[in-house]
Amino acid sequence: MKTKIITIEGIDGSGKTVQFTRLCENLRAMGYTVDTRSFPDYEAFFGRQVGRYLSGEEGVAATDVDQKSMALWFALDRWEAFKTWKDGEYDFLIINRYVLSNAVYQSIRDRDIGRPDIIDWVFELEYGHFGLPRPALNLFFDVAAERAGQNVDRKGFRDYVGEGRDVYERSLGIQERARNMYVAAAERYDDVCIVNCMDGAAMKAPEAIAEEVMELMRERGVIDPCARCDYKEDHAE
Repeated sequence: MKTKIITIEGIDGSGKTVQFTRLCENLRAMGYTVDTRSFPDYEAFFGRQVGRYLSGEEGVAATDVDQKSMALWFALDRWEAFKTWKDGEYDFLIINRYVLSNAVYQSIRDRDIGRPDIIDWVFELEYGHFGLPRPALNLFFDVAAERAGQNVDRKGFRDYVGEGRDVYERSLGIQERARNMYVAAAERYDDVCIVNCMDGAAMKAPEAIAEEVMELMRERGVIDPCARCDYKEDHAE
């Protein structure tokens, strides 16, 4: 694959959107070309239905739908978005929530406690059956669930849910289990990397987290080490 795919993952309120934006800016400052995606796409056909399930507006909430059926809605949203994607048009594709997010959240809801996780099934569905491209790295931004919930409350109005939390965000138990599942995935898969965003009980500064991401990508050989010099020089002025 010519385009390197990097995904931004984490529980709700972990600062993903901030780091998504910073990563794109940093890569472009190095001279790389960058494309972006964000899921669910609430303006697309399948993404709109996902939004309805997450808000519970039609009387059926995402937490009430069986694992594989809910996973399929999320997967179809990505399948639709990638129908026109061409590998090699950009150096990087940065994605805010991708396949790993689906695998994690459909494995840890209240109704699924005690059942085996479906991570491998979701990977087979999205990467195998739908043929979605695999990431070079899945970056998991690790934030304490309670602090992440406070961040969610600061988001304000969102089209798919309004001013409040969606059905996943309202459950501290779901968020804690999701965090644990992400950590387990990092131990299970080489392409899942943990980015520690906490300094004790407080979150690290966004700038510090962003620099840790760049260092991690250099260590993994995802970005050219020579680009580091250009980046440092541009930001030292």
